[in-house]
Amino acid sequence: MSRICQITGKKLLVGNHVSHSNIKSKRKFYPNLQTKKFYVPEEDAWIVMKVSTSAIRTINKNGISACLKNAAKKGILK
Repeated sequence: MSRICQITGKKLLVGNHVSHSNIKSKRKFYPNLQTKKFYVPEEDAWIVMKVSTSAIRTINKNGISACLKNAAKKGILK
């Protein structure tokens, strides 16, 4: 499974390591992903998702059902 948040769609970014002598070399910035179980009361089931920590905060604020609908509308979640 790739390193993409299933709610927000966050994925890796590419940038540079910059040394003290200003030499640049490529590096990757990975999102802070966590594997977490959520209970969906409409389906009466537990689902396991790979989500970023900011998405966990959004789910706590808005609820899992609203976040799943929003992600499906954006085309992130299928």
